[in-house]
Amino acid sequence: METARLVLRKFTLGDAPGLAAYRSDPEVSRYQSWESPVPTEEAERLAVTLSAGDPRDPWWFQYAVERRDVPGLIGDVGVRRSADGRQAELGFTLARAFQGCGYATEAVARVVKSLLADEGLHRVSGACDGRNVRSAGLLERVGFRREGHLVQSTWIKGEWTDDILFGLLASEYRASSATGRP
Repeated sequence: METARLVLRKFTLGDAPGLAAYRSDPEVSRYQSWESPVPTEEAERLAVTLSAGDPRDPWWFQYAVERRDVPGLIGDVGVRRSADGRQAELGFTLARAFQGCGYATEAVARVVKSLLADEGLHRVSGACDGRNVRSAGLLERVGFRREGHLVQSTWIKGEWTDDILFGLLASEYRASSATGRP
């Protein structure tokens, strides 16, 4: 998949150094489930596993995100399809050097379009740590609505954290697309 500035593609083994770099950044991993640093060997194993995935299979598939003008991994967008293929959940991570440039919004918007408009899924959802206001804002910019706030619902990195839940129906996406909104 492509956008004006990005290419979303399968991972390759060559992505392992970039993957290790941004997953090792404590600011990037702060609200994520993995612990940093991520050794290069672990990133290599992960890149090989991710490269074998099929974006239409149930469970998680990670799209590698890179800029069109400069090759190299800058982040990823994950999609977890339901077993029946009618719904999906998404998540996203971007290297700190590329945050605040609109790349994550552009990548997530493209994946949402692919899922809801191109493939015809019924619903896409997302969730983020309640303290992660930047991720929550991104989901809202792309058209998701807040559906819930789960208080101290996840034990991660030695503490209980809140989860903010988001959802977007295909019918809502079509209506917003018809009016020119995201």
